[in-house]
Amino acid sequence: MTLRIAVPNKGALSQAASEILRESGYRQRSDSKELALVDAENGVEFFYLRPRDIALYVGEGTLDVGITGRDLLHDSGAKAEEVMSLGFGRSRFHFAGPAGKFTELEQLRGLRIATSYVGIVEDYLFRHGVEASVTRLDGAVETSIQLGVADVIADVVETGSTLRAAGLATFGECILESEGVLISRTGASPEGFEIFRRRVEGVLVARSYVMMDYDIESSNLDAATRVAPGKEGPTISPLGKEGWVAVRVMVPRAGSQRLMDELYSLGARAILLTDIHACRL
Repeated sequence: MTLRIAVPNKGALSQAASEILRESGYRQRSDSKELALVDAENGVEFFYLRPRDIALYVGEGTLDVGITGRDLLHDSGAKAEEVMSLGFGRSRFHFAGPAGKFTELEQLRGLRIATSYVGIVEDYLFRHGVEASVTRLDGAVETSIQLGVADVIADVVETGSTLRAAGLATFGECILESEGVLISRTGASPEGFEIFRRRVEGVLVARSYVMMDYDIESSNLDAATRVAPGKEGPTISPLGKEGWVAVRVMVPRAGSQRLMDELYSLGARAILLTDIHACRL
């Protein structure tokens, strides 16, 4: 049975999604006009769809799994669930209004809110007991206040430069923190999905870790392994140099340079860092 996978066809998530799939060993389209691609060797078929539609296709069972944004998943109301976060396309969802005019959620009672994410906003207002009018606008919601369509907007904020250019500022707490996510139909586990999930997870781990090799005197080994215990523990091999051992350990990429300094101060030498391209844990 072929696993059917939905991939964003454009936008901020598209390139990053295709990159992680390539690193996971899957074929990807070479022409952005292609709507589907069969990777028979790996038992999968990819469908390139509007990011906003992906959760609906997966929730209805038309497709088995998909990659989309957490914000789009929540806004869709589809019967789909997040399986894992993918670490790209991060953004924050906020209310925004004329700079200095609004400071808290309670001020939105009875006002008009423009957004491209009606589902998220209505659910958030309901959970906080605030009644307001929510209007759907597709794109460029920043101009809706100036044009008199809305009093406040709710939108994805990345750098905030677009808001500032329109004389707007965010206020209140973050409504939702979004990023690219892998989704499947709620409660479903289609054939072949676990292999696909493990491949993607292996790439995410590989991006976050590096392999560290170093030589050290046996008398300093315990101290070194306390500093760098590794993901599953170190691999230790004897060296031709009497009283010394070679150590290999998987360590987080973040802080690895500082870790090298600490190991060096403990007597470690010939310390090497190597990228990991994929793994299974």
